[in-house]
Amino acid sequence: MTDSKRRRALSAASALLGGVLVLTACGGGDDGGSGGGSSESREKSQAEVDEAAAKKTSAARIKITPKDGADNASINNDAEVSVTKGKLTDVSMKSADGTDVPGTFSADKTSWKPEGQLQRATVYKIAAEAADSEGRKAHENASFTTVSPDNSFIGNFTPEDGSTVGVGMPVSINFDKGITNKAAVQNGIKVSSSSGQEVVGHWFNEKRLDFRPEDYWAGNSTVTLKLDLDGVEGADGVYGVQQKTVTFKIARNQVSIVDAKTKTMKITRDGKTVKTIPISAGSPDNKTYEGRMVISEKFKETRMNGATVGFTDDDGKGEYDIKDVPHAMRLSTSGTFIHGNYWGDKSIFGNANTSHGCVGLADAKGANDASTPGAWFYNNSMVGDVVDVRNTGDKTISPDNGLNGWNMDWAQWKAGSAV
Repeated sequence: MTDSKRRRALSAASALLGGVLVLTACGGGDDGGSGGGSSESREKSQAEVDEAAAKKTSAARIKITPKDGADNASINNDAEVSVTKGKLTDVSMKSADGTDVPGTFSADKTSWKPEGQLQRATVYKIAAEAADSEGRKAHENASFTTVSPDNSFIGNFTPEDGSTVGVGMPVSINFDKGITNKAAVQNGIKVSSSSGQEVVGHWFNEKRLDFRPEDYWAGNSTVTLKLDLDGVEGADGVYGVQQKTVTFKIARNQVSIVDAKTKTMKITRDGKTVKTIPISAGSPDNKTYEGRMVISEKFKETRMNGATVGFTDDDGKGEYDIKDVPHAMRLSTSGTFIHGNYWGDKSIFGNANTSHGCVGLADAKGANDASTPGAWFYNNSMVGDVVDVRNTGDKTISPDNGLNGWNMDWAQWKAGSAV
């Protein structure tokens, strides 16, 4: 046999042998390719693995809400960790910047909630651990984002929680977004009085909702405002976030009647006249609004510039600019005040109406003389007291110009309710 023939024969034998070896390797056993052991032995082996895994796995099942990846979550009630078939052993909640959020476990350790209100437009991460009755641990993690300011609304309300106010103070709520679902929002707000008076809400516009009874609040009563707006859709895609209860006290019933014709103010308290003070109301060219007005702010001294309310000279500057008006109390948003006056001659009070529309009382510069009529009235008045202005010859003040909804009759007021 030549060398070339011998090489070809060896190559063929090698290929055949290699093929046999490959086939043997792929066959995997003496049972004709069954894959290593009998079907019965493989099933027994898997069952043993499953049993061993089950022994190591905790029976505790942790649930975190909101679910992982959620957005527009509530800042009040959504966040919670709960467990079944076990007890919570550790819960950690952090904001995106790493700030810890304190929380409280239930007495039986089956739930956990954050202690306070969350921040809007914030990412929070929760890591929870629980153990079952045999001490086997379970873990769960989630991350969610709270509702953004663009997708939520709040109502700024007056009066403040815990305050004491006069009988004319309405509950006034100004929303930071326009409300189109007025009925839904109004249904989420309840105002009640310990006096049992019927209280009704009135929408002045899409952002302002006031509540009051038919007559002034009963003196020495307690009013409760409950805001249950969390998750309420106030407009398309815009949700409430407030959940709060506010209480305030109603003081004695004080109503002061200003008569621009007689140029006097009669202060009544619980139906009895306690004092009569000479006043100077708006001049014939600048009459004072008529109507029942509620004191909304008090300032021992304040600046009054005519330019801010449309009283200007030819040069555009205010017709007056008094930097230290004493004992000033606001009666309207548009700039009506009842205040002390030290610059006018004392003879005008009780005799002439000379102001630009405010009600003036004799007073002293510096607001430190307690014997003046201006000081007395300031010291004996509070936010929420009523000043009833009559006989000025001007129109009645608009009910939404300040806290002056009392200038609307009860039927009109109730007609402005959305529920």
